[in-house]
Amino acid sequence: MAKFPDNPGFTSVLRLVRLEGDIHDLEIEGEVPADLNGAFYRVHPDPQFAPKFDDDQFFNGDGMVSMFRFHDGHIDFRQRYAHTDRFKLEREAGRALFGAYRNPLTDDESVKGRIRGTANTNVLVHAGKLFAMKEDSPCLLMDPNTLETEGYTDFGGDLTLPTFTAHPKIDPVTGNFCGFGYATKGPLTTDVSYFEIDPAGKVVKQIDFEAPYYTMLHDFAITEDYAVFNISPYTSSWEQLERNASHFMYDPALPSYLGVLRRDGDGGDIRWFKKEPSFCGCHVMNAFQEGTKIHLDLPISQNNSLPFFPDINGKPFDPMAARTYLSRLTVDVSANSDELSDIKKIGETCGEFPRIDDRYAGRPYRHGWMVTYDFDKPYNGPAGPFAGVLNSLTHFDLETGVEQSWWAGPDSGIQEPCFIPRGPGVQEGDGYLVALVDNHITNYSDLCVFEACNLAKGPIALAKLPIRLRQGLHGNWVDAANLAA
Repeated sequence: MAKFPDNPGFTSVLRLVRLEGDIHDLEIEGEVPADLNGAFYRVHPDPQFAPKFDDDQFFNGDGMVSMFRFHDGHIDFRQRYAHTDRFKLEREAGRALFGAYRNPLTDDESVKGRIRGTANTNVLVHAGKLFAMKEDSPCLLMDPNTLETEGYTDFGGDLTLPTFTAHPKIDPVTGNFCGFGYATKGPLTTDVSYFEIDPAGKVVKQIDFEAPYYTMLHDFAITEDYAVFNISPYTSSWEQLERNASHFMYDPALPSYLGVLRRDGDGGDIRWFKKEPSFCGCHVMNAFQEGTKIHLDLPISQNNSLPFFPDINGKPFDPMAARTYLSRLTVDVSANSDELSDIKKIGETCGEFPRIDDRYAGRPYRHGWMVTYDFDKPYNGPAGPFAGVLNSLTHFDLETGVEQSWWAGPDSGIQEPCFIPRGPGVQEGDGYLVALVDNHITNYSDLCVFEACNLAKGPIALAKLPIRLRQGLHGNWVDAANLAA
Protein backbone atom coordinates (compact mmCIF):
# COMPACT_ATOMS: atom_id res chain seq x y z
CA MET A 1 0.00 0.00 0.00
CA ALA A 2 1.43 3.38 -1.00
CA LYS A 3 1.82 5.73 1.94
CA PHE A 4 3.67 9.04 1.64
CA PRO A 5 4.76 11.34 4.48
CA ASP A 6 2.10 13.67 5.84
CA ASN A 7 4.18 16.84 5.67
CA PRO A 8 4.34 19.96 3.44
CA GLY A 9 6.85 18.34 1.09
CA PHE A 10 4.29 15.78 -0.10
CA THR A 11 0.87 17.32 0.56
CA SER A 12 -1.12 20.45 -0.23
CA VAL A 13 0.50 22.43 -3.07
CA LEU A 14 3.23 19.77 -3.34
CA ARG A 15 0.82 16.84 -3.52
CA LEU A 16 2.21 14.12 -5.80
CA VAL A 17 0.86 13.41 -9.30
CA ARG A 18 2.53 10.07 -10.29
CA LEU A 19 0.48 9.99 -13.48
CA GLU A 20 1.68 9.04 -16.96
CA GLY A 21 -0.66 9.53 -19.89
CA ASP A 22 -1.79 11.38 -22.98
CA ILE A 23 -4.53 13.89 -23.69
CA HIS A 24 -5.30 14.59 -27.31
CA ASP A 25 -6.50 18.14 -27.98
CA LEU A 26 -6.63 19.93 -24.63
CA GLU A 27 -9.61 22.15 -23.89
CA ILE A 28 -8.67 25.70 -24.88
CA GLU A 29 -10.00 28.98 -23.54
CA GLY A 30 -9.17 31.82 -25.91
CA GLU A 31 -7.25 31.16 -29.10
CA VAL A 32 -3.86 29.50 -29.52
CA PRO A 33 -1.84 31.37 -32.19
CA ALA A 34 -1.78 29.26 -35.35
CA ASP A 35 1.89 30.12 -35.92
CA LEU A 36 2.90 28.21 -32.77
CA ASN A 37 4.17 24.87 -34.08
CA GLY A 38 6.44 22.90 -31.81
CA ALA A 39 6.64 21.57 -28.27
CA PHE A 40 7.10 22.98 -24.79
CA TYR A 41 8.77 20.53 -22.41
CA ARG A 42 9.07 20.87 -18.66
CA VAL A 43 9.90 18.51 -15.78
CA HIS A 44 9.02 18.15 -12.12
CA PRO A 45 10.17 15.85 -9.26
CA ASP A 46 7.51 13.18 -8.60
CA PRO A 47 8.66 10.19 -6.50
CA GLN A 48 7.14 6.88 -7.58
CA PHE A 49 7.64 5.38 -4.12
CA ALA A 50 7.50 6.73 -0.58
CA PRO A 51 10.97 7.96 0.42
CA LYS A 52 13.23 6.23 2.90
CA PHE A 53 13.12 9.37 5.07
CA ASP A 54 9.92 11.28 5.87
CA ASP A 55 11.69 14.64 5.69
CA ASP A 56 13.04 13.93 2.21
CA GLN A 57 13.99 16.90 0.05
CA PHE A 58 11.53 18.01 -2.66
CA PHE A 59 14.32 17.83 -5.24
CA ASN A 60 14.82 14.10 -4.61
CA GLY A 61 11.80 12.93 -6.63
CA ASP A 62 11.87 10.98 -9.89
CA GLY A 63 11.75 13.14 -13.00
CA MET A 64 8.31 13.44 -14.62
CA VAL A 65 8.53 15.00 -18.08
CA SER A 66 5.58 16.88 -19.57
CA MET A 67 5.23 17.70 -23.28
CA PHE A 68 2.77 20.25 -24.69
CA ARG A 69 2.65 19.81 -28.47
CA PHE A 70 1.37 22.91 -30.27
CA HIS A 71 0.00 22.54 -33.81
CA ASP A 72 -2.69 24.21 -35.91
CA GLY A 73 -4.15 26.09 -32.95
CA HIS A 74 -4.37 22.89 -30.86
CA ILE A 75 -2.32 21.58 -27.94
CA ASP A 76 -1.79 17.89 -27.13
CA PHE A 77 -0.38 16.74 -23.78
CA ARG A 78 1.89 13.81 -22.99
CA GLN A 79 3.58 12.92 -19.68
CA ARG A 80 6.07 10.19 -18.84
CA TYR A 81 8.53 9.32 -16.11
CA ALA A 82 12.21 9.55 -17.00
CA HIS A 83 13.30 5.92 -16.63
CA THR A 84 16.66 6.48 -14.98
CA ASP A 85 18.71 3.59 -13.61
CA ARG A 86 17.42 4.56 -10.18
CA PHE A 87 13.80 4.52 -11.36
CA LYS A 88 14.18 1.05 -12.88
CA LEU A 89 15.97 -0.44 -9.86
CA GLU A 90 13.31 0.84 -7.48
CA ARG A 91 10.46 -0.17 -9.79
CA GLU A 92 11.84 -3.72 -9.81
CA ALA A 93 12.17 -3.74 -6.02
CA GLY A 94 8.79 -2.11 -5.47
CA ARG A 95 10.18 0.37 -2.96
CA ALA A 96 12.68 3.19 -2.45
CA LEU A 97 16.28 2.00 -2.38
CA PHE A 98 18.11 5.30 -2.70
CA GLY A 99 18.24 7.45 0.40
CA ALA A 100 18.43 11.15 1.15
CA TYR A 101 18.99 13.89 -1.41
CA ARG A 102 22.55 13.63 -2.76
CA ASN A 103 23.68 11.46 0.13
CA PRO A 104 24.99 8.06 -1.07
CA LEU A 105 25.76 7.08 2.54
CA THR A 106 22.02 6.56 3.11
CA ASP A 107 21.40 4.19 0.18
CA ASP A 108 20.38 0.55 0.45
CA GLU A 109 23.38 -1.75 0.16
CA SER A 110 21.93 -3.29 -3.00
CA VAL A 111 22.38 -0.05 -4.96
CA LYS A 112 25.67 1.23 -3.58
CA GLY A 113 27.71 2.73 -6.40
CA ARG A 114 24.81 2.94 -8.85
CA ILE A 115 23.86 6.21 -10.57
CA ARG A 116 21.59 8.12 -8.18
CA GLY A 117 20.29 10.68 -10.70
CA THR A 118 16.58 11.45 -11.08
CA ALA A 119 16.66 13.53 -14.33
CA ASN A 120 14.21 15.96 -12.74
CA THR A 121 15.69 19.44 -13.23
CA ASN A 122 15.65 20.45 -16.90
CA VAL A 123 14.72 19.13 -20.35
CA LEU A 124 15.91 20.41 -23.73
CA VAL A 125 15.99 19.03 -27.29
CA HIS A 126 19.43 18.93 -28.91
CA ALA A 127 20.84 16.85 -31.75
CA GLY A 128 17.48 15.13 -32.21
CA LYS A 129 17.23 13.88 -28.61
CA LEU A 130 15.49 15.13 -25.50
CA PHE A 131 18.17 15.68 -22.84
CA ALA A 132 16.73 15.04 -19.35
CA MET A 133 19.17 16.58 -16.90
CA LYS A 134 20.14 16.75 -13.26
CA GLU A 135 23.46 18.16 -12.13
CA ASP A 136 24.56 15.21 -9.99
CA SER A 137 24.47 12.58 -12.75
CA PRO A 138 25.11 12.00 -16.48
CA CYS A 139 22.74 13.11 -19.23
CA LEU A 140 19.68 10.93 -19.84
CA LEU A 141 18.39 10.71 -23.42
CA MET A 142 14.69 10.43 -24.27
CA ASP A 143 12.78 10.36 -27.53
CA PRO A 144 11.43 13.91 -28.03
CA ASN A 145 8.19 12.66 -29.61
CA THR A 146 7.24 9.57 -27.59
CA LEU A 147 9.10 10.48 -24.35
CA GLU A 148 10.42 6.94 -24.20
CA THR A 149 13.72 6.72 -22.30
CA GLU A 150 16.82 5.59 -24.18
CA GLY A 151 19.23 5.77 -21.23
CA TYR A 152 22.30 7.56 -19.98
CA THR A 153 24.92 8.62 -22.51
CA ASP A 154 28.64 9.40 -22.53
CA PHE A 155 28.38 10.74 -26.10
CA GLY A 156 30.28 7.91 -27.70
CA GLY A 157 32.93 7.92 -24.98
CA ASP A 158 33.79 11.58 -25.59
CA LEU A 159 32.26 12.84 -22.32
CA THR A 160 32.80 10.41 -19.46
CA LEU A 161 32.00 12.84 -16.65
CA PRO A 162 29.84 11.48 -13.79
CA THR A 163 27.93 14.80 -13.64
CA PHE A 164 26.23 17.00 -16.21
CA THR A 165 24.75 20.44 -16.42
CA ALA A 166 21.19 21.28 -15.37
CA HIS A 167 21.30 24.71 -17.06
CA PRO A 168 22.73 24.45 -20.57
CA LYS A 169 23.01 27.40 -22.94
CA ILE A 170 22.75 27.14 -26.71
CA ASP A 171 25.21 29.39 -28.51
CA PRO A 172 23.02 31.28 -31.02
CA VAL A 173 25.86 31.47 -33.57
CA THR A 174 27.38 27.96 -33.50
CA GLY A 175 24.32 26.09 -32.24
CA ASN A 176 26.59 24.39 -29.70
CA PHE A 177 25.14 23.06 -26.46
CA CYS A 178 27.28 24.67 -23.74
CA GLY A 179 27.35 23.09 -20.29
CA PHE A 180 29.48 21.91 -17.41
CA GLY A 181 29.73 19.28 -14.75
CA TYR A 182 30.92 19.88 -11.20
CA ALA A 183 32.29 17.47 -8.59
CA THR A 184 33.60 15.59 -11.61
CA LYS A 185 36.14 13.59 -9.61
CA GLY A 186 33.72 12.41 -6.97
CA PRO A 187 31.23 13.78 -4.44
CA LEU A 188 32.22 17.07 -2.75
CA THR A 189 35.28 17.63 -4.96
CA THR A 190 36.06 21.04 -6.43
CA ASP A 191 36.71 19.75 -9.95
CA VAL A 192 34.67 21.27 -12.79
CA SER A 193 34.59 20.62 -16.55
CA TYR A 194 33.16 23.00 -19.14
CA PHE A 195 32.13 21.36 -22.41
CA GLU A 196 30.39 22.02 -25.73
CA ILE A 197 28.36 19.62 -27.87
CA ASP A 198 27.76 20.56 -31.49
CA PRO A 199 24.35 20.38 -33.25
CA ALA A 200 25.13 16.86 -34.47
CA GLY A 201 25.69 15.63 -30.89
CA LYS A 202 29.50 15.52 -31.07
CA VAL A 203 31.54 16.73 -28.07
CA VAL A 204 33.86 19.37 -29.51
CA LYS A 205 35.35 20.90 -26.36
CA GLN A 206 36.17 20.05 -22.75
CA ILE A 207 38.02 22.39 -20.39
CA ASP A 208 38.86 21.33 -16.83
CA PHE A 209 39.35 23.68 -13.88
CA GLU A 210 38.76 23.95 -10.12
CA ALA A 211 36.22 25.97 -8.16
CA PRO A 212 37.32 27.90 -5.05
CA TYR A 213 35.31 25.51 -2.85
CA TYR A 214 32.69 22.78 -3.25
CA THR A 215 29.36 24.43 -3.88
CA MET A 216 26.00 24.12 -5.60
CA LEU A 217 27.28 25.29 -8.98
CA HIS A 218 23.75 25.27 -10.35
CA ASP A 219 23.65 27.72 -13.25
CA PHE A 220 26.07 29.67 -15.42
CA ALA A 221 26.16 31.88 -18.52
CA ILE A 222 28.08 32.27 -21.75
CA THR A 223 29.27 35.26 -23.74
CA GLU A 224 30.84 35.16 -27.20
CA ASP A 225 34.27 34.34 -25.74
CA TYR A 226 33.69 33.32 -22.12
CA ALA A 227 31.85 30.98 -19.79
CA VAL A 228 30.77 32.78 -16.61
CA PHE A 229 30.19 31.01 -13.29
CA ASN A 230 28.45 32.49 -10.25
CA ILE A 231 29.28 30.93 -6.87
CA SER A 232 27.07 31.50 -3.83
CA PRO A 233 28.07 30.22 -0.38
CA TYR A 234 26.22 26.89 -0.38
CA THR A 235 28.54 24.09 0.61
CA SER A 236 28.73 20.60 2.06
CA SER A 237 31.02 18.17 3.84
CA TRP A 238 31.26 14.49 4.58
CA GLU A 239 30.45 15.34 8.20
CA GLN A 240 27.08 16.75 7.04
CA LEU A 241 26.37 13.62 5.04
CA GLU A 242 27.43 11.26 7.82
CA ARG A 243 24.82 12.75 10.15
CA ASN A 244 22.29 12.90 7.30
CA ALA A 245 21.95 16.66 7.49
CA SER A 246 20.97 18.72 4.45
CA HIS A 247 23.43 18.12 1.61
CA PHE A 248 23.80 21.86 1.05
CA MET A 249 23.97 24.47 3.80
CA TYR A 250 24.33 28.22 3.48
CA ASP A 251 27.60 29.46 5.00
CA PRO A 252 27.68 33.30 5.02
CA ALA A 253 31.33 33.24 6.09
CA LEU A 254 32.31 32.00 2.63
CA PRO A 255 32.92 34.56 -0.15
CA SER A 256 30.91 34.82 -3.33
CA TYR A 257 32.78 34.49 -6.61
CA LEU A 258 32.31 35.23 -10.27
CA GLY A 259 34.46 33.00 -12.46
CA VAL A 260 35.38 33.95 -16.04
CA LEU A 261 36.73 31.17 -18.28
CA ARG A 262 37.86 31.57 -21.88
CA ARG A 263 35.88 29.21 -24.11
CA ASP A 264 38.96 28.75 -26.32
CA GLY A 265 41.40 28.29 -23.44
CA ASP A 266 42.74 25.40 -21.39
CA GLY A 267 41.29 26.30 -17.98
CA GLY A 268 44.50 27.72 -16.64
CA ASP A 269 43.37 31.25 -17.47
CA ILE A 270 40.19 31.25 -15.36
CA ARG A 271 39.75 34.39 -13.24
CA TRP A 272 37.84 34.28 -9.95
CA PHE A 273 36.50 37.67 -8.84
CA LYS A 274 35.72 37.69 -5.12
CA LYS A 275 33.01 39.43 -3.06
CA GLU A 276 32.89 39.68 0.74
CA PRO A 277 30.50 39.67 2.44
CA SER A 278 28.83 37.19 0.16
CA PHE A 279 25.45 37.32 -1.57
CA CYS A 280 23.09 34.67 -2.94
CA GLY A 281 22.26 34.19 -6.62
CA CYS A 282 21.06 30.91 -8.12
CA HIS A 283 19.58 31.38 -11.61
CA VAL A 284 21.07 33.45 -14.41
CA MET A 285 19.14 35.69 -16.79
CA ASN A 286 21.98 36.39 -19.26
CA ALA A 287 25.55 37.61 -19.71
CA PHE A 288 27.37 39.56 -22.39
CA GLN A 289 30.74 41.20 -22.98
CA GLU A 290 31.55 44.81 -23.72
CA GLY A 291 35.21 45.17 -24.64
CA THR A 292 37.11 43.64 -21.74
CA LYS A 293 34.12 43.96 -19.40
CA ILE A 294 31.86 41.00 -18.63
CA HIS A 295 28.29 41.67 -17.44
CA LEU A 296 26.28 38.96 -15.65
CA ASP A 297 22.59 39.59 -14.93
CA LEU A 298 20.77 37.51 -12.31
CA PRO A 299 18.44 37.95 -9.32
CA ILE A 300 20.44 38.14 -6.10
CA SER A 301 19.62 38.49 -2.41
CA GLN A 302 21.49 39.67 0.68
CA ASN A 303 21.32 36.24 2.28
CA ASN A 304 20.10 32.67 1.74
CA SER A 305 17.15 32.69 -0.67
CA LEU A 306 16.47 28.92 -0.50
CA PRO A 307 14.65 27.98 2.74
CA PHE A 308 15.09 24.24 2.08
CA PHE A 309 18.89 24.63 2.46
CA PRO A 310 19.44 25.75 6.08
CA ASP A 311 21.98 28.17 7.47
CA ILE A 312 25.07 26.27 8.59
CA ASN A 313 25.05 28.12 11.92
CA GLY A 314 21.39 27.37 12.62
CA LYS A 315 20.27 30.94 11.95
CA PRO A 316 16.53 31.13 11.15
CA PHE A 317 15.55 31.80 7.55
CA ASP A 318 15.07 35.53 6.93
CA PRO A 319 12.39 36.09 4.23
CA MET A 320 13.24 39.79 3.90
CA ALA A 321 16.95 39.18 3.28
CA ALA A 322 15.96 36.35 0.90
CA ARG A 323 14.21 38.65 -1.59
CA THR A 324 15.98 38.45 -4.93
CA TYR A 325 16.27 41.47 -7.23
CA LEU A 326 17.59 41.46 -10.77
CA SER A 327 21.14 42.79 -10.61
CA ARG A 328 24.11 43.28 -12.93
CA LEU A 329 27.56 42.05 -11.86
CA THR A 330 30.42 43.57 -13.90
CA VAL A 331 34.09 42.60 -13.97
CA ASP A 332 36.96 43.66 -16.19
CA VAL A 333 39.22 40.82 -17.35
CA SER A 334 41.99 43.34 -18.11
CA ALA A 335 42.01 44.66 -14.53
CA ASN A 336 44.70 43.71 -12.04
CA SER A 337 42.20 43.46 -9.19
CA ASP A 338 40.20 40.29 -8.55
CA GLU A 339 37.62 42.11 -6.45
CA LEU A 340 33.96 41.87 -7.46
CA SER A 341 32.81 45.37 -6.57
CA ASP A 342 30.56 46.53 -9.42
CA ILE A 343 27.08 45.23 -8.54
CA LYS A 344 24.04 47.26 -9.61
CA LYS A 345 20.37 46.59 -9.06
CA ILE A 346 18.62 46.76 -12.45
CA GLY A 347 15.13 45.51 -11.50
CA GLU A 348 12.60 46.79 -8.99
CA THR A 349 10.32 43.72 -8.83
CA CYS A 350 11.72 40.81 -6.85
CA GLY A 351 11.44 37.35 -8.32
CA GLU A 352 13.10 34.21 -9.63
CA PHE A 353 13.26 31.85 -12.62
CA PRO A 354 14.63 34.44 -15.09
CA ARG A 355 14.26 33.83 -18.83
CA ILE A 356 15.24 35.60 -22.05
CA ASP A 357 14.73 35.30 -25.78
CA ASP A 358 17.29 32.49 -26.05
CA ARG A 359 18.40 33.66 -29.50
CA TYR A 360 20.26 36.39 -27.56
CA ALA A 361 22.04 34.12 -25.09
CA GLY A 362 25.49 35.53 -24.38
CA ARG A 363 24.83 38.70 -26.39
CA PRO A 364 23.64 42.21 -25.51
CA TYR A 365 19.88 42.01 -24.98
CA ARG A 366 16.87 44.09 -24.02
CA HIS A 367 14.06 41.82 -22.81
CA GLY A 368 13.81 39.49 -19.83
CA TRP A 369 11.04 37.80 -17.87
CA MET A 370 10.71 36.38 -14.35
CA VAL A 371 8.15 34.86 -12.04
CA THR A 372 7.77 37.56 -9.40
CA TYR A 373 6.41 38.17 -5.92
CA ASP A 374 3.62 40.66 -5.32
CA PHE A 375 3.38 40.65 -1.53
CA ASP A 376 0.58 43.22 -1.53
CA LYS A 377 -1.85 40.86 -3.25
CA PRO A 378 -4.10 38.46 -1.28
CA TYR A 379 -3.60 34.70 -1.27
CA ASN A 380 -6.35 32.21 -0.46
CA GLY A 381 -4.39 28.98 -0.66
CA PRO A 382 -2.53 26.97 1.97
CA ALA A 383 0.81 28.10 3.30
CA GLY A 384 3.89 26.08 2.49
CA PRO A 385 6.76 25.72 0.04
CA PHE A 386 6.16 27.32 -3.39
CA ALA A 387 2.74 28.55 -2.25
CA GLY A 388 1.20 31.94 -2.82
CA VAL A 389 4.28 34.07 -3.39
CA LEU A 390 5.31 33.31 -6.98
CA ASN A 391 2.06 34.91 -8.08
CA SER A 392 3.01 37.22 -10.96
CA LEU A 393 4.84 37.33 -14.28
CA THR A 394 6.98 40.37 -15.02
CA HIS A 395 8.52 41.63 -18.24
CA PHE A 396 11.72 43.67 -17.78
CA ASP A 397 12.59 46.12 -20.56
CA LEU A 398 16.24 46.74 -19.75
CA GLU A 399 16.50 49.51 -22.33
CA THR A 400 13.67 51.69 -20.97
CA GLY A 401 13.62 50.39 -17.39
CA VAL A 402 9.87 49.72 -17.66
CA GLU A 403 8.55 46.67 -15.80
CA GLN A 404 5.13 45.25 -16.69
CA SER A 405 3.39 42.53 -14.66
CA TRP A 406 0.41 40.21 -14.70
CA TRP A 407 -1.02 38.84 -11.43
CA ALA A 408 -2.43 35.30 -11.46
CA GLY A 409 -5.09 36.03 -8.85
CA PRO A 410 -5.53 35.15 -5.17
CA ASP A 411 -5.81 31.39 -5.67
CA SER A 412 -2.80 30.67 -7.86
CA GLY A 413 0.95 30.35 -8.25
CA ILE A 414 3.05 30.42 -11.42
CA GLN A 415 5.77 28.09 -12.63
CA GLU A 416 8.84 29.04 -14.70
CA PRO A 417 7.97 30.70 -18.03
CA CYS A 418 9.52 30.12 -21.45
CA PHE A 419 9.83 32.53 -24.39
CA ILE A 420 8.85 31.42 -27.91
CA PRO A 421 9.76 33.65 -30.90
CA ARG A 422 6.88 34.41 -33.27
CA GLY A 423 8.95 33.08 -36.16
CA PRO A 424 12.46 32.95 -37.61
CA GLY A 425 14.17 36.29 -38.01
CA VAL A 426 11.78 38.35 -35.88
CA GLN A 427 13.21 41.03 -33.60
CA GLU A 428 14.09 40.29 -29.99
CA GLY A 429 11.03 39.83 -27.77
CA ASP A 430 8.57 39.45 -30.65
CA GLY A 431 6.73 36.33 -29.63
CA TYR A 432 4.96 34.55 -26.82
CA LEU A 433 5.52 33.53 -23.23
CA VAL A 434 4.15 30.24 -21.92
CA ALA A 435 3.83 29.35 -18.24
CA LEU A 436 1.87 26.93 -16.09
CA VAL A 437 -0.53 28.59 -13.66
CA ASP A 438 -1.52 26.35 -10.76
CA ASN A 439 -4.79 26.97 -8.95
CA HIS A 440 -4.19 25.92 -5.36
CA ILE A 441 -7.91 25.95 -4.51
CA THR A 442 -9.40 23.95 -7.40
CA ASN A 443 -6.20 21.89 -7.83
CA TYR A 444 -6.04 22.34 -11.60
CA SER A 445 -3.26 23.68 -13.82
CA ASP A 446 -3.58 25.76 -16.98
CA LEU A 447 -0.83 26.28 -19.53
CA CYS A 448 -1.17 29.98 -20.32
CA VAL A 449 0.00 31.72 -23.48
CA PHE A 450 0.85 35.45 -23.34
CA GLU A 451 2.06 38.08 -25.75
CA ALA A 452 5.59 38.30 -24.38
CA CYS A 453 5.88 42.09 -24.31
CA ASN A 454 2.27 42.73 -23.29
CA LEU A 455 1.84 40.65 -20.15
CA ALA A 456 -0.61 43.09 -18.59
CA LYS A 457 -3.13 42.05 -21.26
CA GLY A 458 -3.31 38.65 -19.59
CA PRO A 459 -3.32 35.23 -21.28
CA ILE A 460 -4.49 35.10 -24.88
CA ALA A 461 -5.05 31.34 -24.50
CA LEU A 462 -5.31 28.78 -21.69
CA ALA A 463 -4.88 25.04 -22.21
CA LYS A 464 -6.89 23.52 -19.37
CA LEU A 465 -5.55 20.38 -17.73
CA PRO A 466 -7.88 18.07 -15.76
CA ILE A 467 -5.19 17.75 -13.07
CA ARG A 468 -2.76 20.02 -11.23
CA LEU A 469 0.83 19.41 -12.21
CA ARG A 470 3.35 19.40 -9.38
CA GLN A 471 5.67 22.38 -9.04
CA GLY A 472 8.19 22.05 -11.84
CA LEU A 473 11.71 23.27 -12.19
CA HIS A 474 12.75 24.14 -15.75
CA GLY A 475 11.76 23.61 -19.36
CA ASN A 476 12.26 24.69 -22.95
CA TRP A 477 10.61 25.10 -26.34
CA VAL A 478 11.59 23.44 -29.62
CA ASP A 479 10.27 24.32 -33.06
CA ALA A 480 8.54 21.61 -35.07
CA ALA A 481 11.36 21.58 -37.65
CA ASN A 482 13.90 20.59 -34.98
CA LEU A 483 11.43 18.19 -33.40
CA ALA A 484 10.99 16.33 -36.68
CA ALA A 485 14.75 16.18 -37.19
